[in-house]
Amino acid sequence: MAGLIGSEFLFIVVLLSFSIGCLAATPPVVKAAYYPSWRSFSPSDVDTSLFTHIFYAFLIPNNVTYKFEIDNSTALLLSNFTATLHNKTPSVKALFSIGGGGDATRTLLARMASSQTTRQTFINSAIETARNLGFDGIDIDWEYPQTQEEMQDLESLFQEWRQAIKAEAEATNRAPLLLTAAVNFSVKIFWPVPLSYSVQSINQNLDWVNAMCYDYHGNWDTSVTGAHAALYDPNSNISTSYGLTSWVQAGVDPKKVVMGLPLYGRTWTLRDPNQHNIGSPAVGVGPGPDGVLTLTEVEQFNKEKNATVVYDTATGSTYSFAGTSWIGYDDATSVNTKIRYAKSLGLGGYFLFAISYESGWEISRQASEAWSNP
Repeated sequence: MAGLIGSEFLFIVVLLSFSIGCLAATPPVVKAAYYPSWRSFSPSDVDTSLFTHIFYAFLIPNNVTYKFEIDNSTALLLSNFTATLHNKTPSVKALFSIGGGGDATRTLLARMASSQTTRQTFINSAIETARNLGFDGIDIDWEYPQTQEEMQDLESLFQEWRQAIKAEAEATNRAPLLLTAAVNFSVKIFWPVPLSYSVQSINQNLDWVNAMCYDYHGNWDTSVTGAHAALYDPNSNISTSYGLTSWVQAGVDPKKVVMGLPLYGRTWTLRDPNQHNIGSPAVGVGPGPDGVLTLTEVEQFNKEKNATVVYDTATGSTYSFAGTSWIGYDDATSVNTKIRYAKSLGLGGYFLFAISYESGWEISRQASEAWSNP
């Protein structure tokens, strides 16, 4: 009898250990946001109860040496950024994002990634910068590789970066830095030539990817209005549902895919104010620089102009119009719909771009609660 009891006890211990191990292996939900350095917004004002990770956007290496040259004032600012986020209750993890949009940045990253020597210089400098300034990880935003060779260089960069992070962590007895990447909304890049990200490299080397599920339409096409972050598009594959599904179907671990949500709208000027649906004729951009308004500005516009606000079920997005001005954006309703969709795919979480583009934390709170609720 004693032996049987001992065997049963041992079985229970093993079972509990296995269960705990499985729970520990499950990555935490990502509730992230990019923090735009170009706007006046203090890290102390971040409501950290709504987030798990904050990305400082952006740092760019020297375009000759590919090292990060941080002057004293910037170093002080960044150290304050990480310390503030770490000391808040609850605390959040802080990462810095490298790159951003623009031809010059894309060209710089392509040159850096083109040889093992320059990749190693860049990687070592990025790790050193993160450790010296108190960051928990690093994100790269390369928009986007233009050739198959550049995509292969990005794959090599991920692999070598992960190896360096692992070696540094073992040498210093510290937790490994996080490594993430902002990527196209879909696993495939359609322009200028069809390319696909390396699923194997992402699964093996990145903690997750931030799929930029926005900017499907904008000031580069002013002939018709568009839902720039449509969950669905009945007429094309340019949609969040298509993009996120493509990542999962390609074989990327769903927990390593994080959905992007924009905190800004894109605007058009209607040709005819009586035609104001998604896809209605337009003659140019509408309110805002280059046809862009932050969510705070969208709300101000809607209030001041007594705009009509419409939630479009066909695309899972929201738009408003007043006179000839038309704005496509996300509100609490469309964000809730997207969060439910992302959860149904088993994704790892979501991120917002960008954290200071809303007032009152309405969308941030809606996203956080929608993800936490069954």
